[in-house]
Amino acid sequence: MGLPKRERKREPKRGRTRGRIRAGAAAVTLLATLTTLAACGGSGGDHKSKAIPGFELGPGGSGTATPSASGSATDTPPSPPPPPPDSSGGTTTTAPPAAKGQLPARVEADGATITVGNPSAKHTVLLYEDPRCEPCGVFEKVNGARLNALAQAGKLRIQYALASFVDNNDDGNGSKRAVNALRAAVEQNGFPAYHAVVFAHQPIESSDGFTDDRLLSLAAQVKGLDTPAFQAAVKSGGYLDFVTRAETAFTASKVAGTPAVRIDGELARNKVEDLEDPDLFNTLLKQHGIS
Repeated sequence: MGLPKRERKREPKRGRTRGRIRAGAAAVTLLATLTTLAACGGSGGDHKSKAIPGFELGPGGSGTATPSASGSATDTPPSPPPPPPDSSGGTTTTAPPAAKGQLPARVEADGATITVGNPSAKHTVLLYEDPRCEPCGVFEKVNGARLNALAQAGKLRIQYALASFVDNNDDGNGSKRAVNALRAAVEQNGFPAYHAVVFAHQPIESSDGFTDDRLLSLAAQVKGLDTPAFQAAVKSGGYLDFVTRAETAFTASKVAGTPAVRIDGELARNKVEDLEDPDLFNTLLKQHGIS
């Protein structure tokens, strides 16, 4: 996922590999894993959102329940339209104020970006991530706590551009389901902690393992998150409008793949290995005056 100095367009490489190697499921699985760990490619692929079974995009793109393949339907009503922007340019949520020690999170006025930390912080670190992207999981495991600590200290704000293109590249709906759940976590003041838990417990990318049950199980690890409102939003696809806007914004950004980092508006040109090395990433931050 996306830095120009490293090949990130996985689709052509994967296609050539499939044409040459027929040595059995074990060999194919190993090769797919090694390719994935290089990065998750985003540009050049089909970024059109695929509907999650059981849901459709209603007027304005909001998620509404529809009959599933078995003929059943969820009984959760459609989510209300997004609330209006607040005076500082972000979107007001219905969540109570963040408790002491918790980082505040909000949805920006573009309806596609989630900001964590003080919106007036001097520096901004924008992260491009896809929940199913395994290199994104590595990045978060080695750098996530450091970034949160800097945000807690008021030195920067973290912005998340959450993509879902892996669903199209590898088939499935896990990325869309996870982004929907992450957006729902904003309303419960649980986004930073839930984001960390989700990326720390990634299923194998090719397995499409982010099911509703898995996402709800992970929510139980975050104090105060596993509420009826959160459960309803996860099960009904209540924020599929956000999922669509976020993926559209990612495509428009022209970022080649994920993980990718933009610091104070400047896209980092480092290799993925640099972003996955905490010392090298700290050096990158210091180059932008962040320490």
